[in-house]
Amino acid sequence: MKNEIKKAVEILKNGGIILYPTDTVWGIGCDATNAAAVEKIYKLKQRNDSKSMLVLVDNADRISRYVKQIPNIASDLIELTTTPLTIIYPQAVNLAPNLIADDKTIGIRVVNHQFCQQLIFALNRPIVSTSANISGEKAPKKFNDVSDEIRNNVDFVVKSIFEGNATNKPSAIIKLGLKNEVEVIRK
Repeated sequence: MKNEIKKAVEILKNGGIILYPTDTVWGIGCDATNAAAVEKIYKLKQRNDSKSMLVLVDNADRISRYVKQIPNIASDLIELTTTPLTIIYPQAVNLAPNLIADDKTIGIRVVNHQFCQQLIFALNRPIVSTSANISGEKAPKKFNDVSDEIRNNVDFVVKSIFEGNATNKPSAIIKLGLKNEVEVIRK
């Protein structure tokens, strides 16, 4: 696993995009602080950049680097959830501008996947996570579900042996406000 992480980190640091397994479905990712890399993902997915993508962090302590003020309820939600949960936070900072939604929010998930956690730790930055499909197509549950169009247009493909025990479905999404307002986006 160490060699695979080393190769992926090198690609990410050089502005490349990777195809990799997550705790949910296969994803396309890049350094979430690199606007040019984020743009490559929008182009590959044939997706309008007005529809923002989420980022993954390896632990909850990192969230404060990318959000000005974390709503109080967020830590309870992260601690209590037993399935992958993306939280949309207000006031995103220190991320690629084309990754932050027009309302200045960003979706962040604390990933529970050994490969992803080690990758993010080694990169020391969050990574973009969006399903590895062309916009509007079905999200790939397993590596074999990823289209050749995606596989052939990323800079690095993580070996499928690192899939782990993914849920094979997208995460739940909750949007939080600064006064602890909660809006369920996707169950």
